[in-house]
Formats: sequence, structure tokens, C-alpha cells
Amino acid sequence: MDYSVIAKPDISQLKAHPNLDDYAGARASFQWDSIRKELDGLPGGGLNLAYEAVDRHLKTARRTKTALIWEGKNGEEERYTFEQMAQQSNRFANVLTGLGIQKGDRVFIFAERFPELYFAVFGTLKRGAVIGPLFSAFGPDPVKDRLEDSGAKVLITTPDLRERVKDILPQLPELKHIVIMNKNGRFKDALQPGDLNFEDLMAKASDQFQIEATQETDYSIMHYTSGTTGKPKGAVHCHRAVLGHYATGKWALDLQDQDIYWCTADPGWVTGTSYGISAPWTNGATQLIYEGGFSANRWYSLIDKYKVTVWYTAPTAIRLLMKAGEAAVKRHDVSSLRHICSVGEPLNPEAVVWGTRVFDQAIHDNWWQTETGHILVANYPAMDVRPGSMGRPIPGVEVAIVNVETGETLPPGTDGDLAVKPPWPGMFQGYWRNEAMYNSKFKNGWYITGDRAHMDADGYFWFVGRTDDVINTAGHLVGPFEVESALIEHPAVAEAGVIGKPDPIAMEVVKAFVSLKDGYEPSEQLRQELMRFARKKLAAAVAPREIDFLPSLPKTRSGKIMRRLLKARELGLPEGDTSTLEED
Repeated sequence: MDYSVIAKPDISQLKAHPNLDDYAGARASFQWDSIRKELDGLPGGGLNLAYEAVDRHLKTARRTKTALIWEGKNGEEERYTFEQMAQQSNRFANVLTGLGIQKGDRVFIFAERFPELYFAVFGTLKRGAVIGPLFSAFGPDPVKDRLEDSGAKVLITTPDLRERVKDILPQLPELKHIVIMNKNGRFKDALQPGDLNFEDLMAKASDQFQIEATQETDYSIMHYTSGTTGKPKGAVHCHRAVLGHYATGKWALDLQDQDIYWCTADPGWVTGTSYGISAPWTNGATQLIYEGGFSANRWYSLIDKYKVTVWYTAPTAIRLLMKAGEAAVKRHDVSSLRHICSVGEPLNPEAVVWGTRVFDQAIHDNWWQTETGHILVANYPAMDVRPGSMGRPIPGVEVAIVNVETGETLPPGTDGDLAVKPPWPGMFQGYWRNEAMYNSKFKNGWYITGDRAHMDADGYFWFVGRTDDVINTAGHLVGPFEVESALIEHPAVAEAGVIGKPDPIAMEVVKAFVSLKDGYEPSEQLRQELMRFARKKLAAAVAPREIDFLPSLPKTRSGKIMRRLLKARELGLPEGDTSTLEED
């Protein structure tokens, strides 16, 4: 069978009529004002993401509809209606008010996927504060960097995660409050001196709250994103981004009122907020939240148990499901699934083809970034899929392959820089306290994504690679500088250089090369010690999977470590121009 194109059946044969049934027509006539009219806006004027996702549904039959189904890792189950979501988030908004939190203050959350996490997110947005989600697997260093840079005033976390980062908390003078969630009393002696009890605060707070009169351009969420130099930068988004979340939830995820939707992304990453919080609930869908981690059998059983209809996951997870085999799928009834999407890294063609075989439908890849705020390129339910392609741009957004130096668009079939024409609703508004870095992302009238790609004659885009050294490991973007900085803190390490090494499951894994200080000798024991050291400071997902010792690292004459050369030598590729290499 030829899988260069997976043709979609006639629309009448699909399980649900797609929201976007005429792509060409929508591209030709669409205006963002039409989406703005589908949302309500605050009763007194303005726009607030939490209101659009939760409170506006209270004026409709969705008031008593189940919004959230939570299954804990121990099998617990809780359900909340949109009305209950509104009440609980109102309580947390009142909690923040009582703590003296003002509009624009930063509130960070470092917790597992509990219902209370979502109440806190919406409550923060209702108060007009800025929410900062943190990946629950982070070590102390990434947490410290983000809290310190943002000037966060509140940290919401759990007893076990607080213990993980306890040593960095006294180093954060702007952090005024630590609020501890102790889900179902799982931990004894959960509070440390000065901590606040989430459950007690919520029990005392009113479930009525007048949402802060936020405007479209007021900040709402900040996500930290890695680069090749320096510490991660806080990409700040505004409430206007909800237009893009809502629209792409309709078009790319095809969310409809009757859907049971499951996004497997952790809310500490942008996918877990844009498409694990905003998009599903602005579209009025019922969302499944699962606390636990990856397990092929467990995941299939959740789809079976809750009759999930729309599923959004990541290529790494799909490759792990492929590895688990087709027999694992057949032990469960997954026939409820009508639309499957993937994001975080390029989805290899084999995975798309595998989906057509085991789920009787293609897996739909799409492309976007932390900075773009929402999906910009996608494969849609009513559009033929070309395995390996990112898809085609959403209505209302111009995406092109450009020559960065001139800004001119390049013809189909030509590799170049993937770029987006500003503005669009979810476009980040800045890097926190780093205007120069923000401005560097825009050139000749385009936002330059840092990805290289090409477009075919029919307008489908195809990913080629990154233009920088950022590592994509299991959908997590890792800045090599952050890993190098952690390794250099070890007393044995003189220099460190970090690259991404291709991996069949995670796309890339982090590999480090280190040179040692005098008095230290390479050994397997030291290698394992360095790996443990990095995992403790960073996180297992970010720390090196491999470490090699070198007498010295290749550097330019100005002293910059040549990661490109390390990667070429590791993979047996041409070394290219070495004229700037420091002479031994």
C-alpha cells in the first residue's frame, strides 16, 4: 500500500462532522474577529482566559456538565462540573487576595496532576496574576532559576516536591508564600514552619469572586524555554492567546461538545496548559486527567474505561506504544477514539502508518512552539495526511519558508528557515526581563522559529532540523548551557560540552563530554557519579544519559566550545570548517 498520502474518507463517513470541513474556504475568508465573537468576554468588558474556559459555561446547559474526570495513580476517581470548577477556582482567587497577591504578580505551581492544580491555575488567572507552571520532574536548579528570574511571590507545591527543592527556597527573597497541597492527606507532617495549608485556605475561602478586569494584552501565563546560551527565558503570554487556544482546539483537535478528551502532557509544559487546560475547556469538552505516568496497558485501559474520543499525545509516547506491540492494544476496546493528534517533536512516518493499522485512523501531527502559544501548522480531520509532514497552516496565520537575511519567501521544495508573520493571538509578548533576546527573534517582518523546513507544492510543511543546538528529548527542549553549567559545578569537572544524540524512542538524548581537573582520572565510577550529580540538580529528563571523558574540548580561538564539532565527531559526520578551532 502507498502511504505517501493517507486519504481521508468522505466527511459523511467520519464519526463526527469536522469543525473545519472546508480548509481552503476557511483560509481564504477567515478573520480573527469571528473567533472573538464566539467567545463571551468579561461581563464588564475585557478578556480573561479563566472566564472563557469555565465561568461562561455557567450561562448554558454546560453548567452541570462534567468538565473534569480525574483518576489518581492509585485508582481514585473524582469528577467536577463546570459549576464546581468555577466555585473552586473562585475560592483560590480569594485565597490569593487574602495573601496580598495583586494583578500581575507571579504565582508558580510545582505539583502533580491533581484537580487542585487546575483550580489554582484558574484562580490565579481570575485574580489577574500570572501563572507559572513547572514540570513536576524538575530538580532544584531549574526551579530556582525560574522562581528567581520571575520574581515569583507564591509557590504552590506538594510535600514531596517541597522536600526536593528545600535547599533553594531560602535563596529566593521575593518568594513570600509556600502553599502545600496534601492530596487526600497522603503525607503526614506535610507542613514545614511557615508553610500554608492549601486545603485549610480553600475551606475558609468564599466560592464567590468578581474576576479581575483583565484586558487582552494583560499577561496570563509564562513558560520558560531553553536556548543555546544562558539560562532559560520566560516566554510571557497574554489573555488574548485564548482566541488561538479555542480556535485550534476546534480546528486541529476537532473538539466538540460530546467529546471525552485526554491530553497526556504534563501541565508544566506549554502543551499541558494550552491543550490540557485552555483549549478543551473553552470548547466545553469533558477532559480526562490522569495523575500517573506512561504505561501502555494503563493508557489503553483509560481510553477503554472512559471512552476517550479525542487523544493528544507525543511522538515519544507513540513510539513506546509501538514498542509495546499491537497485542497490548487488542486487549482493550479503543474503538471510541475518533481523532488522535501528536505534538512535541516530528512524528516519524512509520508511527502515522502504525496508527492507521492499530487504531484504524492516522495519527495527526502538528507543529507549534512555546513562543507561538498554540498550534500553527496541523493535519486536520477532513484533510488527507502525508506521513512525516507537519501539515498545513491554520486559518488566519501566514507561515513560510524564508531567507532570514532578506526576508524573502523561498519556493516549494527549498529548505530554509520556518517563519511566521506577526501578529497572531497566541504570540508571546516578550521574554521576561530580556527585551534584547525577544527582539532577536524577529527579522525582516517575520518571527524566526529556529526550525528549518520546506514546503511542498500543495502547501504541506516538512521539518528538516533545528538551526541551533537546542536538544529535543522526548518532546522536552533542553538547552545545552543549562546542563553544562550543572556539570561544571562538580569539583572534578573543568569543562563540559553537551549535544543531542539521536535516539529511536526519545528522538534525542542528552550526551555530555567533560574534561577533568588536575588530580582526577576518568573512571566508570566517576561517570556514574557525574550522572547522579546532574540528575539531582536538574531532572532525569534533562540530565545526560551518556558522558564521555576527553582530555580537552574543541574550542574556537575565543574560547567557545564547539558543540557542532563534538556532534560531528560523535556521529561520524563531516567536521566542516575548523578554521576558527583553537590550536593545541
